[in-house]
Amino acid sequence: NTPLRSRAKTFVIKARRLIAADELDAAEQAVRDAVVALDKAAQKGAVHPNNAARRKSRIMKHLHKARGS
Repeated sequence: NTPLRSRAKTFVIKARRLIAADELDAAEQAVRDAVVALDKAAQKGAVHPNNAARRKSRIMKHLHKARGS
């Protein structure tokens, strides 16, 4: 379970850093990778499904906000 959680966390952090650096094309791919990692972690029971959904929602919100400005 720890590798699944760690992988998801790594991708989320990477995506947030890219969004903050205003590298939106790379950030979009990183967000996709983070969503996949969170889904897998939730499916295997490493994180609660609602926790994964909340994290995905927040990271997508950050990306859309950055795209809008």
